[in-house]
Amino acid sequence: MKALFISADGFEDSELLVPYYRLLEAGITVDIASPGKGEITGKHGYAVTVTKTLPEIDPAAYNLLVLPGGKAPAAVRRDEKALAIARHFFAGNKPVAAICHGPQTLISAGLMGGRRATCYRTVADEMREAGARYEDSEVVVDGNLVTSREPADLPAFLREMMKLLGR
Repeated sequence: MKALFISADGFEDSELLVPYYRLLEAGITVDIASPGKGEITGKHGYAVTVTKTLPEIDPAAYNLLVLPGGKAPAAVRRDEKALAIARHFFAGNKPVAAICHGPQTLISAGLMGGRRATCYRTVADEMREAGARYEDSEVVVDGNLVTSREPADLPAFLREMMKLLGR
């Protein structure tokens, strides 16, 4: 089983690192993809190595897509390859986990219409404008999609993410 994280500089450190290590703990292979090579650095200074650039990604090779929040989604959502990857996951009904600002990538990909979801409070209006049914809850599961609001919601987010993987 393989998981794909898509992020960039300015990610919310805990929203990338906590799910990353939880998936590794479960024996799941994880790739971190970004528009460029090298390292990406979180808002609080943690750096992670990019294992693949977005052009190198074959989304068919992955079972789960994780979209951490922070400021990174502002860059990720402008990358057409990132949007195509998200669309691939939705088209195949494969699990997608997005937290905080992470759903902005899904909004830009045109995937939130009619979906139940949550996000960080400053993204809620944008989510509604995209046609989503916004819920202010620690975690919302709608079919293959699990969303949460912020780092404090990570326990619920991880629980539901792992359920989508049958773990």
